Amino acid sequence: MTEMRALADLYEEYDFLDADDRYRLLIDLGRELEPMPDPLKTDATLVRGCSAAVWVYPTVREDGRLHFLADSNAAITKGIIALVLLTVQDRTPQDIGATDIEGALAPFDLRNQLSSNRTQGIPNMIALIRETARRYGG
Repeated sequence: MTEMRALADLYEEYDFLDADDRYRLLIDLGRELEPMPDPLKTDATLVRGCSAAVWVYPTVREDGRLHFLADSNAAITKGIIALVLLTVQDRTPQDIGATDIEGALAPFDLRNQLSSNRTQGIPNMIALIRETARRYGG
């Protein structure tokens, strides 16, 4: 629930900003992502269908919660990844499976704020996260 509150707070700030400042906010969010070690950036962790390179690597915490490392070679895309991860990071596979990720991101209206090539990979990343949660019991 804390992550969703953080997402709501972030939206309040995002909604107040003009387009250029929204881009800056996304870039700043991307900079805050936990670093993903280069050896994990492989063809196996590459998200298909993204115009930028996007890698997602899931790990399982001792308590069964999923923790995702993710990165991109594009600054704004990294910010979008950070938004997605705010909805699922360190949650149980069951919680992730029950989360309406698209609904949580809907207020940000990313499809209308960003070019289509920046947002086309979002559904693929969400699908990969959901599939990971299913594999781990979600």
